[in-house]
Amino acid sequence: MGATLVTGQAAAQAPAAPPPLSRVPADQVPLPPPRPEEAREPAAKEPAAKETTKETAKETPPPAVPEPPPLPPERPADVPSGPAPTPAALVPDDAACLRRLERLGAKAEPVAPLSDGMCGAARPLRVTELPDGVVLAPAATLTCTAAEALARWSTEVRVIGERTLGKAPRTFQIGGSYECRGQNHDPSAKLSEHAFANGVDVMGFTVDGRPPIAVGATKEGTPEAAFAAAVRARACAFFRTVLGPGSDPAHANHLHLDERERQSGHRLCQ
Repeated sequence: MGATLVTGQAAAQAPAAPPPLSRVPADQVPLPPPRPEEAREPAAKEPAAKETTKETAKETPPPAVPEPPPLPPERPADVPSGPAPTPAALVPDDAACLRRLERLGAKAEPVAPLSDGMCGAARPLRVTELPDGVVLAPAATLTCTAAEALARWSTEVRVIGERTLGKAPRTFQIGGSYECRGQNHDPSAKLSEHAFANGVDVMGFTVDGRPPIAVGATKEGTPEAAFAAAVRARACAFFRTVLGPGSDPAHANHLHLDERERQSGHRLCQ
């Protein structure tokens, strides 16, 4: 009986044997159920999303700015716009003209540019003497183009004077050259060629041994009248505009000569 009692107590005190280890493969072990939505971390790092948006906005190039329409072409110089163009921009270089004038024997010297509103001349000349010593009284302020025309015409005047009067004129009486004014001295009229130093008024001529010959005052049938008619007609070959007695009342006592350019090279000889 005693041996059996000891054995029962030992059996009661002995620990229970552990259950055998599971041999199920790891990839077949079931996963725990997902955590509820409330238990998840605060989602969406919204600032990160916003930052991404900002970064994307920075990386996106700005919309292309349309190019402005092309500017219109420059307006021609003869269309008034704003301040009047300076005469220097309108007059071509006249170096060749000056050389021709010198070869003709005329005496002229450059003077300061003329500028008075719409009037003026970039390179005017003060002409004191024409070929063969013919004097201008007083001196005329002209462009080289007008001065050359006057010089060439004077050589014809000399020939006509020798033929009709027996002597060539020694002086041309000048009534006006450069003057900023309208045609026929009318303030409301178009600017005269005088306003550009491109015209000259010849009032008469002096010839040794004869009274002065005034334009428009010669007696018909006299050598002086023949001379006056011939020099006027010859002027049309050198000037683009020739006006005088009979043209209109404003030119009854002088010859107006100018170099105004017209379309198709038209000349006005009245």
